[in-house]
Amino acid sequence: MSAQPKFDKPWKSIEDYLAGELDSDLKHEYIDGQIYAMTGGSINHERIALNMATELRNHLRGKPCEAFGSNVKIKTDRHVFYPDAMVVCNQNYPSEYYTDSPVLVVEVLSKSTRRLDETVKRRVYQSIPTLLEYVLLEQDIVDVEICRRSEGWVSNHYFLGDEVHFQSVGLTLSVADIYARVDNDDVRTFIAVQQAAKDTQQA
Repeated sequence: MSAQPKFDKPWKSIEDYLAGELDSDLKHEYIDGQIYAMTGGSINHERIALNMATELRNHLRGKPCEAFGSNVKIKTDRHVFYPDAMVVCNQNYPSEYYTDSPVLVVEVLSKSTRRLDETVKRRVYQSIPTLLEYVLLEQDIVDVEICRRSEGWVSNHYFLGDEVHFQSVGLTLSVADIYARVDNDDVRTFIAVQQAAKDTQQA
């Protein structure tokens, strides 16, 4: 989802933002005093985000950690974001509407959010003491980027045919599962190659 400025006012308190969000029909993010309205994502964006949230939720069923989709906020001292998916293991939530202690955060990139996700959000998320992994998922191509605290936040990239291990929750997924039903050139080519190989074996 993309963020657009909502107010011309130079600064708004985080308390006022949180109170206003309870009465708002639209979602907004809070970035150091500024409020940004969230716009809807594409079908591919929703497919990827839902694939991740569903896989995480299924994997964590009956375990102490809990997965959330894009309706629960992450709050720091000066920022509030709606990640596309996340996992929380400390369930002493400071509010029923947000957490401040995710261990895994997932954002699906788009043209309108790329700069924010790769700069401001990356910096803010990685400053959260509990965070172990930050995941960035392309939607126009297939590219899974994972930055892990244990590796000094160095970027690791995974592509179709690869498997990805999410250390923070002990889950291994294929990139193909993350991009299931997604319609882009990379996925179409991958499916065509797989089908050609299957046809060859059956011939």
